[in-house]
Amino acid sequence: MKDFWQDGAMFDFGIAGYQPVWLNRSSDVVREHGHRLRGLAGRTLTSVWMVWDLQDDEWFCDCPVLFDFDGEQVEINHQKFDDLSLTWNTIDTRRPVQWLDFRLQWRPEPLPELHALRGLSLKEVELLEWTGRDLAQGNIDVGFVFEERRATVFNALDENGLSFDPPDRHQRSRPFH
Repeated sequence: MKDFWQDGAMFDFGIAGYQPVWLNRSSDVVREHGHRLRGLAGRTLTSVWMVWDLQDDEWFCDCPVLFDFDGEQVEINHQKFDDLSLTWNTIDTRRPVQWLDFRLQWRPEPLPELHALRGLSLKEVELLEWTGRDLAQGNIDVGFVFEERRATVFNALDENGLSFDPPDRHQRSRPFH
């Protein structure tokens, strides 16, 4: 169902104005987004937005996760086995999400762990590459490190996943140089 293209146009996940740009290697992510990701350090997390499935009352993890740091919004999305898209300030959460027959809505900090991060200053952003010897090898996850907490948006094999734990032993931090 989640295809790159739909009716000849790039699929926008039901989000007006959203145009994901898929990358597969950490070096590409660093080249395209490293400067902006580094620039988030020291900024305060003002909100995190996720798309919520109103019928099932749960996170609709196919759509991007938005982290807003004092007006600089990074939009993170995973698809397939190794696609990562980072976009910046393109999604307006006041606009509805319209995807097939789902009843979807943007929600701020719908999980208590996310709500606990609001107002914290970001220490650093990590790109975490999966080094396990399995199908996920090479996946790139995005981690936000705060003084005593963290959040990582990871590739859950064709959708987004979210973790608040330290990196797994199979995740290697990729520097921004």
